[in-house]
Amino acid sequence: MLLAGLTACATARVAVGPWQAPLGRQDPLVGRVWDVRAARFVTPDAMVRELSAARFVLLGEKHDNPDHHQIQAVVLRALLATGRRPVVAFEMFTPDDAPAIARYLAAAPRDAAGLGAAVDWKQSGWPDWGLYQPIAQAALDAGVPIVAANLTPATARALARGQRSALPADLAERYALDQPPPTALQAALTTEIREAHCGHFPADRVDGMVLAQRARDSALAESLLAGPDGGVLIAGTGHVRNDRGVPSYLRRQGAGRDDCHARPARGTGRADAAGGLRGGVRRRAAVRLGVVHAPDGRRRSPCPLPPGSPTAARLMPEGQRARSQPRQARKLR
Repeated sequence: MLLAGLTACATARVAVGPWQAPLGRQDPLVGRVWDVRAARFVTPDAMVRELSAARFVLLGEKHDNPDHHQIQAVVLRALLATGRRPVVAFEMFTPDDAPAIARYLAAAPRDAAGLGAAVDWKQSGWPDWGLYQPIAQAALDAGVPIVAANLTPATARALARGQRSALPADLAERYALDQPPPTALQAALTTEIREAHCGHFPADRVDGMVLAQRARDSALAESLLAGPDGGVLIAGTGHVRNDRGVPSYLRRQGAGRDDCHARPARGTGRADAAGGLRGGVRRRAAVRLGVVHAPDGRRRSPCPLPPGSPTAARLMPEGQRARSQPRQARKLR
């Protein structure tokens, strides 16, 4: 996870486990934190001390990995124990959910158990609310706001279908979304979208999907900027990429050296532009710190046949075919 300079302050002791995902538990790096800048392992408590000095903390996830959510909840609770009072923004909530969230919390301000039902979570397409409930409970126990951070589904769908008129005017102006993206960004997002759909995504819809992704990242960034004591983002690993995700949009709004981006393990075992060792941490492209645990296996191609094969999508089992697509892409259909 990606951290700012070490700061001496009191924190709750960080304890994660037992791991729930079945694979990788015997790896000697499981549960250890690697600071790339210092080239040494550090304790989870030291990690939280550094996080507490950052204005923004972005906790990434593979949405259906229970250990990622466990880490998110533990890190958030430890961060709040330092006295920080950031907003806690969820990619999974949209402005359409905000009224229901407000009504529910007005009646039950310290009970996250019923929040999923209040927003009709079972119909949302996200994994079971039980994975996210401990994260929300940590926020409610500390009395910090829970923010619906994403675009509305209607806006995201319209943008993905190429309807540029659906672009929110305030986001377009602040983040230059009405301008073509840099060539490298366009190429990277295009490749990501095509690979996620096993090479079968219609070429004439790629530009719309790229715009929708940029708009979502800018909306997530905007939700963090509203917090007087910064913000914590709960989102998929793609959104917390340091090179082209939410951190890049925060930098556009002046996020500086004390801002922090954190993400749980990816399971690759390699440092990369997205984060660091096994999905670790990256700070201003200079500091990376990785959290290695027992994720649900290593990265695999979701496609049983090479991209471009006319039978790849048809032969893929239904459940695997759905999992091969980004969750938001499935929602846009």
